[in-house]
Amino acid sequence: EIESVAPATPVHAISAASGHGLEPLRRYVQPGRTIALLGSSGVGKSTLLNALLGTAAQRTETVRAGDDHGRHTTTRQELFLLPAGGMVIDTPGMRELQLWSNDNNGLSASFSEIEELSRSCRFRDCRHESEPSCAVRAALDEGTLAAERLAGFGKLQRELRHAAIRNDRSAQAAEKAKWKKIHKILKKQNKNRARW
Repeated sequence: EIESVAPATPVHAISAASGHGLEPLRRYVQPGRTIALLGSSGVGKSTLLNALLGTAAQRTETVRAGDDHGRHTTTRQELFLLPAGGMVIDTPGMRELQLWSNDNNGLSASFSEIEELSRSCRFRDCRHESEPSCAVRAALDEGTLAAERLAGFGKLQRELRHAAIRNDRSAQAAEKAKWKKIHKILKKQNKNRARW
């Protein structure tokens, strides 16, 4: 299921409790690199961290009897240095992550099939919404592209635009001027309606 939504993403089946499958993860946490553990409360982020550290640095609990759900135990984000180098951030309670920069290379690499389809769209600036001759929408209609992939692509595109504006003063000023103009037009229209 994960591979169908994120085809370029490596997927590893692991068990932190038994140690099964941990070896491939160690290549991600090499000296000079920092990774973050992400997931809902109780999924085993701290248990995985302890397995990578080789010690019980974070307090953990067993899964609940009856429904086999994990228990929310860890309460603070913390950075850990692993014995072989590399660092891991445990992220309990983290509700949101944002893209750091407005670099489109990561987006293109992560959604290469959408980038490839986009080259066949009628318009170079196609948003893949309702434009005619959109190759991405056609692939979606044919079932060769998953709707979740297109939704994820769109969401990350919006985040990258927001990051670009956030990091660029002139883009911030242009965005502010655009919305000021829109509000001025709306205010004028409302005033004219009141006169009629």
